[in-house]
Amino acid sequence: MPEMHFHIRWPDGRREACYSPSLVVKDFLAPGESYALDDFVEKTRTALNIASERVRERYGFACSSAMAQLARIEAAAKRQAPGGLVTVETFEP
Repeated sequence: MPEMHFHIRWPDGRREACYSPSLVVKDFLAPGESYALDDFVEKTRTALNIASERVRERYGFACSSAMAQLARIEAAAKRQAPGGLVTVETFEP
């Protein structure tokens, strides 16, 4: 199963490399695009849940790494000022 990393910049300027066990993130986010904080969290939540389910379908168990990444994104989003934008900087295979 192809995995990927997507590099983001939070509204506070902090950069983070995020993990997905599937390329499905490309269906929800685009490099160079900025997303409203709530929209970004919702898109990554959907993508990482789909990615985890793909792992479950293939291997019989959900992807704990995808769920841990989602938890980190949700926690980081709570520390941001409301109304900020998250920028997707790059995708890395």
